[in-house]
Amino acid sequence: MSVPTREEAWCVLCEHNKEAFHLHHARTVEAVMRWFANDLGYSEEADFWATVGLLHDLDFEEFPGQHCEKTQEMMRAEGWDERLIHAAASHGYGLCPSSPEPGHEMEKVLFACDELTGLIGAAALMRPSKSVSDMELSSLKKKFKDKKFAAGCSRDVIRAGAQHLGWELDTLLQKTLDAMKACEAQIAAGEA
Repeated sequence: MSVPTREEAWCVLCEHNKEAFHLHHARTVEAVMRWFANDLGYSEEADFWATVGLLHDLDFEEFPGQHCEKTQEMMRAEGWDERLIHAAASHGYGLCPSSPEPGHEMEKVLFACDELTGLIGAAALMRPSKSVSDMELSSLKKKFKDKKFAAGCSRDVIRAGAQHLGWELDTLLQKTLDAMKACEAQIAAGEA
């Protein structure tokens, strides 16, 4: 059992995902997870957190109806560590039948931030700057409350994620916004 290098993980991700949107989302969650690892005192595990973020939707493009289930199969076929498999699958808790409950703080962060990064990214595209760099929490909260905006980003999952972490919703929104601001240039350059 092993944890793939970033290059190995990226190659496998690209084998199963071709759409630019999915690859951009993977890089975004990768960068946000690395930021959170450092912010929450897990700097020594930042590469692992980032790898989980990069690979969390490994199966989504090919198997949307079996999301998280196929990810586990694909990762086991690669001979990857069960801790990585469990962590990646846990982001679908309550939505995908085979997804385990997030246990470790890293899994709870992934669960909370996956949908939220999509909402923040959509909100950024609506801004004249097309960037998160000038986005304030108040603007994000308005978009969060507008159920028609980025309707595919589940507010219930985001709220549940904050609860799993024991955080106020505003704390989760602000920290994730801070993470995306810090990583925006890297994500745009295809790095993380």
